[in-house]
Amino acid sequence: MASPFQLRLAADTLRKGGVLAWPTEAIWGIGCDPLNPHAVQRLLDIKQRSPSRGLILMAADYAQILPFIRPLPPERMQAVLDSWPGPHTWLLPASPQTPGWITGGSELVAVRVTAHALSRDLCRAFGGALVSTSANRSGRPPARSALEVRLRCPGTHGLLHGPTGRLDAPTPIKNALTGEVIRP
Repeated sequence: MASPFQLRLAADTLRKGGVLAWPTEAIWGIGCDPLNPHAVQRLLDIKQRSPSRGLILMAADYAQILPFIRPLPPERMQAVLDSWPGPHTWLLPASPQTPGWITGGSELVAVRVTAHALSRDLCRAFGGALVSTSANRSGRPPARSALEVRLRCPGTHGLLHGPTGRLDAPTPIKNALTGEVIRP
């Protein structure tokens, strides 16, 4: 697991607009500060991804997600809250303050409160939610090792080493409004 020093360095890289790679629940991801448009653009350039697709935000706890969402009525929100922390990404109504470069112009935002220890510790060290997307060029297989990140995502500013979680595939994505499964 990453040391406190390594986590501080990684968080500092993110605060300075860097794009960082780290292991997540199933694969290696890359991410950045979601409120820094230049960092998000660098990430999109590395992935060769259209900004219209939107990005996932990952957090250590629900409080880190709150600035980006409009909560659902309590009875609908309970299913989301019951799944966290855990490997469940939900589409929730975006708050008016959520940047379009995160939502891809949608009225929804993809969010996850992770139970993956390194990812959680990184969000805590950074002090908020992070963009977290697969470490790969758009449409290509995701990286499953640090070496694959270096080969598939040139331009990443750093790697935070550690183990991935036990999932075989990236986290499922569900629409919290409709229950529709977007990604199994």
